[in-house]
Amino acid sequence: MIPAMPALAASARQTSVTALRFGRLASMGVVTVLILIAGVWASWGSAQYVMLTKGRERGTIEVTRCSEDACTGPYTPLSHGSRARARAVIENTVAVRKGQTYGVVVKPGSDDVVRSGPAGVLHSWVPMGGALLLASVVVAGGLRRTRAAWVLAGSGIALLTAAFVAI
Repeated sequence: MIPAMPALAASARQTSVTALRFGRLASMGVVTVLILIAGVWASWGSAQYVMLTKGRERGTIEVTRCSEDACTGPYTPLSHGSRARARAVIENTVAVRKGQTYGVVVKPGSDDVVRSGPAGVLHSWVPMGGALLLASVVVAGGLRRTRAAWVLAGSGIALLTAAFVAI
């Protein structure tokens, strides 16, 4: 019976190492998925208006005044059924400058607008680009999948660069 004890201890040690490895992979996989879901969730708040424009009011806004978090200006309709507004509100970001005119989509039931067109689509998906970059770090460090991490990081960098160029 004494020679069997070291084999039993080695088997128990290997079982615990395997369980820890599985636990690390499962927890890092869940964290990665949660980061990516959060990126989609944060982006979809404005992306839905820009990407699904059928039946929405479309027009232009000429930015006349900006505060710290919002810019305002008159809204000129371009789509059928849209009404002109003396004051529409757009989020103040690096993509919005006073004195410029932008193509926009009106959020239903409000005077809030979001940029439309390619620049609006890319700008609305910027949070997803950040989520891709963060997820790449988790995939590389926690899951030890460097190729997948490079794909995620490259996708995030491409999305952020395209948004920067489009603005």
